[in-house]
This record gives sequence, structure tokens and C-alpha cells, in this order.
Amino acid sequence: MPISFIPTGEKDCWFGSTWMIEDEDVLADMIARVAIGQSRTVERILHATDASLVEYPTGGFVGARSLLAVEEGQDSYHRDGWVFQVISWIAAHSQDDDALIRAPQMIKADKGLDGLIVEFNDDGVAQAIICEEKATENARQKVQSAVWPEFMDFETGARDNELVASVTALLAQSGDLDPDRAVADILWQDTRAYRVAVTVDGTHRDDVGRKSLFKGYEVAVSGDVTRRRAETLFLDDMRSWVDLLAMKAVAIIDVVERTSHV
Repeated sequence: MPISFIPTGEKDCWFGSTWMIEDEDVLADMIARVAIGQSRTVERILHATDASLVEYPTGGFVGARSLLAVEEGQDSYHRDGWVFQVISWIAAHSQDDDALIRAPQMIKADKGLDGLIVEFNDDGVAQAIICEEKATENARQKVQSAVWPEFMDFETGARDNELVASVTALLAQSGDLDPDRAVADILWQDTRAYRVAVTVDGTHRDDVGRKSLFKGYEVAVSGDVTRRRAETLFLDDMRSWVDLLAMKAVAIIDVVERTSHV
């Protein structure tokens, strides 16, 4: 696996993990595949099912490079955010073999849910986990200004239509025979959970820093601690690291494109 995890949390407030990047080359390959449109192939690789089916397609290269590029005169925020959402999706699959996890959006500045995870128990849908994933140089500011307000909106029910539509689509893609009946469960507050994933610098790298970073989580989302998940990835220079990772992914795409025409 390209990512490993160290459990962490604050009693009665939140739980989660810190991420460690173990293999940037493998991670870049997975990001390249998602950019081309092969998220299902990456899922099979992550779960070691049909892992031999790892061929690249023979197209999709121009659009993939566009996702990983920063246009001249533009900042890198949207590209970096998209790359981090893919990393977070890979992390979620690595942490749970049985959940349904929505594939990353193929638009850099998409304004919908950052991510969505549906977990099951013997009776059906156990939790719909709403994800916010932020690549940022100012983690605490971003969490306060962008993440907690998003979660609070979902808690009030103001975005239930968006949530229902997203979960229904995810269940339908999975082959669920009656997604409309199953999705009704998510309208109950105790089957709705949240997951924030954010890049951090040295300020929030340790337990004290993470406690400060996620302060107020239990206010934004009340109830049992199992409703509040928090994930962090420490990057000393986030923008430079994501840029180099994206360049590795583009280099892979370039090679695949050349060899596909041989």
C-alpha cells in the first residue's frame, strides 16, 4: 500500500489517523490511473482483487494531463485539491475493504461533496460518511471557515436532497436492488457521520497540534464520537510536494501514451 496509518484521536471528541506516504511512485501511478478514468482498476489493486488486470487504456491522456496541470497564470489550489481528494480516496479504500466509496470527481473545482463513504451492517446501511478533504497551508483556518460550516449544513438537514441523491447513486452503481429503500436510513441523524482529511504542517503534526486543529468538532457535529473522524497528512511544503507528485503522474501518463501507439 502506498499509505500507512497511525491511529490517533481525542477522547469523546474525534478519532482518526495520521497518514504516512510509504511509496510515492505507487501513489503517482494510482493518481495517473484515476486521472485517466481507471478508478475501478485502482480499487481492484487496493483490495487485491483481479490485481493482474492493471493494463492502461489507450486514450484519455489529454484530459488526464489537464487534471494534473496548472494553467498558466493560475494558482495551483484547484489542482492540489483534486490530487489530495484522490489521495484521500485511496486512503479510505486502504482503511476499509467493505465500504462503498464514491470515486473522485473528474472536475478540479467541483462544488459538491468532496467525498462519500457508505458503510454497512447486517441490516443494511450503517452509516453515510460525509467527507471534506482539504489541501491547505492554513489547516486550522480552513477547518474553521470551510469544514465545520459544511458539516453543520448537513446536520441541519439543509442538504439532505444532495446527500440522498449521492448515496442513491452510489448504491445503484454497486448493484443494490433497491437503493431508494436503503437510502431512507441516512435521514436519521445517528446514521450520518463525518470525515475531515486535511494537510498539516509542523504546527499540527503532534497530538497537541491536532487537538487544536480539530477544536470545536463536537460542537459542529454532536453525538457519539464515532460520528466524527479526522485524518491528517503532514507535508513540510505541501504545494511543492503535490507539484512533484503530479509531475510524476504526468510522466507516467506520457510513457503510457507513447507506448500505446507503438
